[in-house]
Amino acid sequence: MKNVKIENLVIDLLKEIGENPEREGLKQTPHRFAKAYEFLTSGYSSNIQEVLNGAVFNVKYDEMVLVKNIDFYSLCEHHILPFYGKVHVAYIPNGKIVGLSKIPRIVDIFARRLQVQERMTQEIADTLNQYLEPQGVAVVSEAYHMCMMMRGVEKQNSSATASAVHGIFKEDARTRGEFLNLIAQKNL
Repeated sequence: MKNVKIENLVIDLLKEIGENPEREGLKQTPHRFAKAYEFLTSGYSSNIQEVLNGAVFNVKYDEMVLVKNIDFYSLCEHHILPFYGKVHVAYIPNGKIVGLSKIPRIVDIFARRLQVQERMTQEIADTLNQYLEPQGVAVVSEAYHMCMMMRGVEKQNSSATASAVHGIFKEDARTRGEFLNLIAQKNL
């Protein structure tokens, strides 16, 4: 039912911009659009606890855990145009660790919503802080925004960076510096 409503809205949009929704190349576009946006906004129907699925483990480890260069794709809530880039996530456990694959999945939950980069970054950090209760969490996102590249100021080479920190990453400049140095290093 929801997809049929979206398909009808896309038909109206195509007509409004002067296109013919019955044209061969556009006949299936409303259906494809509805399916694409169902996927691109699937974060609204995702559940953090289901994603974690019991993959939080009690482990005596108190050094930094870092997952960097997590690709993400999101939609700007102001223009519904894509923004995309990488997220770097670190935490220092306080008796609990999470399965490493769960971190990119958490990123996807928040990226697959209408977003602003700053809020997405904060939501990732807040979620890990809530579920792991670590000594600290740090998240940095780096992104290219199509709303700045395709329209508006049309600056193709500009990127945006946002960060969110909790606990020891906020309180201790040395720990924060270690995180920033690690994410600046090249991959393997």
